[in-house]
Amino acid sequence: MGDTGALRERLEEFADGVPADREKAALEAFRELKAALNAGTVRAAERDGDGVWRANAWVKAGILLGFRLGRVGPAATGGPFPFYDKDTYPLRALGPDDGVRLVPGGSAIRDGCYVARGVVCMPPMYVNVGAYVDEGTMVDSHALVGSCAQIGRRVHLSAAAQIGGVLEPAGALPVVIEDEVLVGGNCGVYEGTVVRERAVLAPGTLLTAGTAVFDLVHDRVYRREGERPLEIPPGAVVVPGTRPVRSGVGLREGIALYAPVIVKYRDERTDAAVRLEELLR
Repeated sequence: MGDTGALRERLEEFADGVPADREKAALEAFRELKAALNAGTVRAAERDGDGVWRANAWVKAGILLGFRLGRVGPAATGGPFPFYDKDTYPLRALGPDDGVRLVPGGSAIRDGCYVARGVVCMPPMYVNVGAYVDEGTMVDSHALVGSCAQIGRRVHLSAAAQIGGVLEPAGALPVVIEDEVLVGGNCGVYEGTVVRERAVLAPGTLLTAGTAVFDLVHDRVYRREGERPLEIPPGAVVVPGTRPVRSGVGLREGIALYAPVIVKYRDERTDAAVRLEELLR
């Protein structure tokens, strides 16, 4: 695959634009990046030794370069309906040796993302460019893995779960779902939220940069602080909840606002329920 540092330097040459006489070189650098993304040797975000997730801005800038270089044309889908997209981002080519279970029914995986062996894709679902989906994960029906989202091992993204994506600004952290997390049906995780290993999000839980999460076990509140994203602690079991408005018309009318709540941390009973998901694989 070549030296990552050298690839980064080649891509950064085009950060401010692509001269007409350098388009071929830019395309070659972008295609090398896309191959590295497909192989999982380069990622849009990585976890440091101290456990902090950081975006690789140069990778995301390289993905955006691909959009600038691409030209809109017919997208080969093998179906009867015409689609048009940038020719730099066709569908991801998968074969039997990839070890990915892609069930028929209208799913799509965009070129330039990593989908590991043992991943199960239930239709219809979508994985966008720059995403990283690790071994043994299930992406269930109507689930979305957004651009540059990082999904760990043995994660279950239940039906209609939405994992938000981000390409711009290039330095913005994408959503991170760590190993063995269960994301329930109709959940939404957006704006750089980090869900730590073995956490459980009950159906309907929504997490954004502006969400405050109330931990009833440890009597504290988790929220985004400056550049530090909202983080759900390891093993936390999060359910949708409410908190009352305590002033003005909200108090008078008995209005309550949405507030996700950590009601407990994962235990043997929770693990038994999660293990039932394995039967679907």
